Amino acid sequence: MSDETPPSTEAAPAVRAEDQDAIRAAYARLREHLPGYRVRASQGRMIAAVARAFSRPGGVAAVEAPTGTGKSMAYLIPGLVLAQARRKHLVVATATVALQQQLVERDLPQFLAATGLEASVTLAKGRQRYACLRNLHELVRGGDEVQGGLDLGAAATAAWPRRPLPGEVEDLGELFHAFDTRRWDGDLDAAPVPLQDDTRGLVTTTAGGCSKRRCPWVRDCPFLRARDQLRDARVIVANHDLVLSDLMLPAGGEGAGTGGVLLPAPQDCLYVFDEAHHLAAKAIDRGSASVLPADAARRLDRLRPQAAMAYAASDRDRIARLEVDALDGLLAQAVDALQDIERAIGQAWRPEPDEDQPRWRAPMGGLPEDWRQRAVELRETTAALSRWLAAAGKAVADAAEPGDEPLERLVRDLGLAGERVERQHQLWWLWSTDDAQGQPPTARWVDLARDGSLVCHASAVAASGLLRQVLWPQAGGVLLTSATLANGGDFRALAAQVGLPADAETLSLPSPFDLPRQALLEVPALPALPDAFEAHVEAVAGWLEAGLDWAAGNLVLFTSWRKMKAVLERLPAQHAGSVLAQGSASKPDLLRAHREAVEAGRGSTLFGLASFGEGLDLPGALCETVVVTQLPFAVPDDPVGATLAEWLESRGRNAFVEVAVPQATRTLVQYCGRLIRSETDRGRVVILDGRLLQRRYGRGMLDSLPPFGRRLG
Repeated sequence: MSDETPPSTEAAPAVRAEDQDAIRAAYARLREHLPGYRVRASQGRMIAAVARAFSRPGGVAAVEAPTGTGKSMAYLIPGLVLAQARRKHLVVATATVALQQQLVERDLPQFLAATGLEASVTLAKGRQRYACLRNLHELVRGGDEVQGGLDLGAAATAAWPRRPLPGEVEDLGELFHAFDTRRWDGDLDAAPVPLQDDTRGLVTTTAGGCSKRRCPWVRDCPFLRARDQLRDARVIVANHDLVLSDLMLPAGGEGAGTGGVLLPAPQDCLYVFDEAHHLAAKAIDRGSASVLPADAARRLDRLRPQAAMAYAASDRDRIARLEVDALDGLLAQAVDALQDIERAIGQAWRPEPDEDQPRWRAPMGGLPEDWRQRAVELRETTAALSRWLAAAGKAVADAAEPGDEPLERLVRDLGLAGERVERQHQLWWLWSTDDAQGQPPTARWVDLARDGSLVCHASAVAASGLLRQVLWPQAGGVLLTSATLANGGDFRALAAQVGLPADAETLSLPSPFDLPRQALLEVPALPALPDAFEAHVEAVAGWLEAGLDWAAGNLVLFTSWRKMKAVLERLPAQHAGSVLAQGSASKPDLLRAHREAVEAGRGSTLFGLASFGEGLDLPGALCETVVVTQLPFAVPDDPVGATLAEWLESRGRNAFVEVAVPQATRTLVQYCGRLIRSETDRGRVVILDGRLLQRRYGRGMLDSLPPFGRRLG
């Protein structure tokens, strides 16, 4: 399907009669036994669409389901029935930890209890969400001893890379004792002792740093135990990143495709991507890479002693067909090439001293030819180093006797070095490979780290290519669902973003609430537009002071920290004192304080950015007014978006209309969704951006918003 071709809305082949009967029976039991259940016609339509998609091999559906539809139950009923009938796993992927927890702790138990269906459920998380018992044991055993090791970052070895904080060793000892006495399963998200992020990095490990079967703790490994549960689980709850990571991993074996390494094989899975409006951005992130050439050169130079040790420990003259002198030469070649490309970039690009964020972006993704040629050399050397590191790690592991800690540490160091070199290779591959004809180019750019070092970046600018490669042709079935997938019922922008197959079924459901009666949309006539920063700040602060009910529960959303801070500074003290601003405390603490203030009758107003505009559940009096201070257009100088826009414009297309407006509209609908969470909620959404009334695109955005009552101008 081309990017311009909309997916089909025609009915898919009929669901088998026996499956229909099983779905109807489960639905009837849900209605009868789920406390507080309300029959919603839109939920029934979603159940039918999901059933059609999951009934055929590789079936795909995209369903926009507003708040109150009951979408979790709508995809669980046909999803589980058909997963069992087709001998598949139902993989539910979300974008937020909050929804994962809601599914595992509330929705799924309620669903199974009400329907009487039986299924094993497990939560799939990445390796770094679990404790590495080897690291934990060695950190506790090492006490205050600070050890050296290969300089690969905080998680490089199980030795302390810094002096432990007061009480830190004792806390880790308590964790180890809790695991040893079966009071804790090693899940760091449920650790009985709270850990700082820096400490978590020491306690866990990556795949490269894992000793695998040679680890003395392998039988008790929390991550391996959790992974084993996936084999028997009928329902697997994961996040988008983990599912995409798995789909991109080589499956092994000629012609085996990808996926099935962390999760069951794609063809054995029915995937539900909840919060699917995030899927495109998540996929683009998976196709990105960054390298600091100076730092990479230092780390490769420090690899020489470990390389010599690998030859000595394995008692081999050659590893990956390289003798020690040849390997030393390869390392020197890579270091020289990294220094050369940094020198070439530094000579060609000299940032202006007054630039806030110095950055150079390749026009249409095209790098200078001498940079590209240097990237070709780095692509080849890093590929050779990756092969050598993998072979060296295996050779040393084969030679190590059980309990030989120095060699086990060397294996881990080589594995971690291999991961880092592989990430370098990804960047240089993206920098040196020609873009496909007729497809959007890769975004390539350079900026400066905080210490002034050059950072080289590359990223795909569209998710469609990746998803067409790893998801649509391999999956047993896919459902995309969210409250915001279409624009006024139009799925063409989504189809272009994610490359929806031509036979995908799309469905945009109406809200089950009486939105014209329950909510009001206001767009006041302010004296300034957002591009006049100071004037708009004054106008927003003035409207908030006079127009907001400060004795109620409110949510005010901003597009930048700078504007949020400026507006807060201009509010009178009596109002500013009732504001809970994002960043002043943790999100849970802010929400707790907000709830307490509203319930005590004092009133409270939350100030936040985009993350507060999605996923917050503030029913009833907790949120009676949502204020959107300006339309949530993406930052115009984002190199990924700018490269895509440049390519579209080169083909005579309007990037603003095709990309920026649909994305901003979907985000705006998400913001509106914070207001009405039940049949009894009442309130208003106020948008303090006159472009909705003054710009041509504003009418289309207004038409795509929920059908609230209107007060415009």
